[in-house]
Amino acid sequence: MTIQITPKKATGVERLLEVSVPVDRVRAAEDRAAHRYASTVRLPGFRPGKAPAAVVRKKFAQAIRQQALEALVQEAYKEVIEQEHLTPAAQPHVHEVKFEDGKPLTFELHLELRPNVELARVTGFRATRNARPVNAAAVREQIDHVRDQRAAWTPVSEKPAPGDMVAVTLATLEGPASASGESAEGREYRLVLGGGQAIAGIEELIMEAVPGQTIERAVRWPDDFPDETQRGQTKTVRVTLNDVKRKSLPDLDDAFAREVGDFDSVAALTAAVREDMTKQATREADAEVRQRLIDEIISANPFDVPPSWVARLVDAYAESYKIPADDRAHFDTELRPVAERQVRRDLVVEAIAKRETLAATEAELDERIAEVAGQRKVSPSEIYASLEKAGRLREIEQSITEEKVFGWLLANNTITESGERE
Repeated sequence: MTIQITPKKATGVERLLEVSVPVDRVRAAEDRAAHRYASTVRLPGFRPGKAPAAVVRKKFAQAIRQQALEALVQEAYKEVIEQEHLTPAAQPHVHEVKFEDGKPLTFELHLELRPNVELARVTGFRATRNARPVNAAAVREQIDHVRDQRAAWTPVSEKPAPGDMVAVTLATLEGPASASGESAEGREYRLVLGGGQAIAGIEELIMEAVPGQTIERAVRWPDDFPDETQRGQTKTVRVTLNDVKRKSLPDLDDAFAREVGDFDSVAALTAAVREDMTKQATREADAEVRQRLIDEIISANPFDVPPSWVARLVDAYAESYKIPADDRAHFDTELRPVAERQVRRDLVVEAIAKRETLAATEAELDERIAEVAGQRKVSPSEIYASLEKAGRLREIEQSITEEKVFGWLLANNTITESGERE
């Protein structure tokens, strides 16, 4: 009464098996299902559980068959896993079910298997760490960016220039209405000139006016305009400039440094910005080295990954980025290689951690939680409870494990600094 398993397809981590359950087992499953029904159903003229089996089978034939089918498929699946020594990566799919009276039950079982990641080579690789020095110009650019964020917009009465914020009423007086819905009545827009929010011809028209003035002129739509139906068209555009505001950056002085944060002077602010940028540059250089090593290991140790794992990660990306349904097909195509690379990376890290005994320990987890608690000035038990409630303890464990794995990889491979001789 053993089941028969016939392999039909084996591609990478995917398996397609034809499973046949003998007639005797089918009958036994139907008998068990009928007995369960007979012991519970109520039929007119019979006490609960006392209806004749033949009557129960006739009245509930379809339900009994369905229950028997579900039980047989579950039992057969477990036997397939045990007999074939398989480790499924996801829920299986059942296809081509044939369940006829007096015949064996047959169906196709489509499985994805967890890959067996055997890393034959994880050492002997070379990677260059591209340290990017933080110079004075980069520090000043970052400080100017902070100043820009805190800039004030002041009304002016002159013609606008690139970088000014304007409020305008725009109308097209001939030709088809644009995709944005503007018409001869005009629509009001607020935009920053030079930011690509309007086509160049319209921005030029705006910069010819002073606040309160209306100008109209023929404007040619660019050949690369997003709406193909309007490319190259010439339309008469009427512009009314309602107001102009010019950005005024705060002075870079000690008062500004105190306003930005706990800095006594511009020198202190500059030193802090340089330190933060240096740390960020170091983190980026370290991340690039780690990724190069992982890429080398994956290239030297090819293995297949379950498509369902990749699809699940793409779905997570789509949900995180709030991708509209209409854009999903394009998004999936673009992100699938990224997701597949991430799955491979995680499997490599997991395999190295297991082989080299680098998984995070309970003591290391407690130490990390205590560190976070010290930074937040709360008790470790509060941090632990918060992480456990949010389901993030596993995330912390994985972070510690990854740090240990990459530390091991850096120690067992050759890392040179940019500019050094290998």
